[in-house]
Amino acid sequence: MPIIQITLVRGRDAAAVSACARQVARTVHETLGAPLETIRVLVNELPASHWAVGDRTREEIDNEKARNAAAGKPQS
Repeated sequence: MPIIQITLVRGRDAAAVSACARQVARTVHETLGAPLETIRVLVNELPASHWAVGDRTREEIDNEKARNAAAGKPQS
């Protein structure tokens, strides 16, 4: 029984997350030959404050991008 875990930063549309889970299940079914009814896809959504890149949380990165955009600074 394949078990696939997907971890995302919270904020995506629920329909998009569901579509992703369905497509992942279908891809595993097609590539591994596992019966679709045996495949489990778990989607974990984390708040931006619980996701870090280096020593900065995603929340901090997003806030900085928003401040830069408001100030007319180019995005990196």
